[in-house]
Amino acid sequence: MSTPFPIPFNALRAIEITARAGALGPAAAELGVTPGAVSQHIRRAEERLGLMLFERTPRGLIATPELEGVLPQLRAGFQALIEASAGLKAIEDRVLNVTTGNVFASRWLVWRIAKFAARHPEIEFRLCVTGDMLDLARGDIDCGIRFGSGTWSGVKAEKIGGTTYQPVCSPLLAKRLRNPADLAHVPVIRDEASALDWRAWWRAAGIADPPRVSGPVYSDPALAFDAAVSNQGVLLAVDMMSADSVSDGRLVRPFDLPVDSGIGYWLVTAEGRSLPKKVRALRDWLETEVPASACGYVGQLQAGELRLATSPVSG
Repeated sequence: MSTPFPIPFNALRAIEITARAGALGPAAAELGVTPGAVSQHIRRAEERLGLMLFERTPRGLIATPELEGVLPQLRAGFQALIEASAGLKAIEDRVLNVTTGNVFASRWLVWRIAKFAARHPEIEFRLCVTGDMLDLARGDIDCGIRFGSGTWSGVKAEKIGGTTYQPVCSPLLAKRLRNPADLAHVPVIRDEASALDWRAWWRAAGIADPPRVSGPVYSDPALAFDAAVSNQGVLLAVDMMSADSVSDGRLVRPFDLPVDSGIGYWLVTAEGRSLPKKVRALRDWLETEVPASACGYVGQLQAGELRLATSPVSG
């Protein structure tokens, strides 16, 4: 099958740079090869074309009239490629691809993406929600947000927050809970995908012999959260994830007894890859937004309304 490039692309680059510089060295440096490799590119191109491309003179390599005649087209073509590559790089710099799980996405991030967009209107935020740990070395993923110990192989992890957790439930169900032992008399939701430890919470509550509990079982943590909101039972939840629902009154923390899990949410990137500006922007925003979200989104709105209401009016 015929090819539109009878001369390899790298050979064309070597020819154009050598003609411009009059020597093999600059072409070798720009292409990241040896001068000998550039010389081979030129020689093989001359053999394929059946004509000389350079005159070897004491002053260096001089383009022959045949090569001189096509150099403007070569240079224009390479300049067009440079501009096209710059355009693609600009698009890449504007699009931030983030992968995370459905709980973090639905309970925290989705309510705050607009705030990130307002701070960085030049960045297009694209979210890939999945329970799978995607390979961060993929070209279509810039970073991820994961829940765990932060010790995953092949990634660099920077802690975001979300290390404390405690039981949450609907306000109606909370009326039946005066102390932790009362959990034996209400449904307790079991989230099969959760890494949170009921035993550690029982110890923190001073219950050496926890009562037997039962209730609905869910394999999807986001559905387990919805079940707690809909009065199906008590759920063990990360404080960072329940803050909004507690703030707007859909959930309460009946015992107000948080426990540090030793695990949390982490911003993760491929190991050995330098952080592009768009990922640094997300990291810096998370550093300020996560502590600010401790009182929940509704709480933030109320605080903002209060600030507006009490701000002095000028003019």
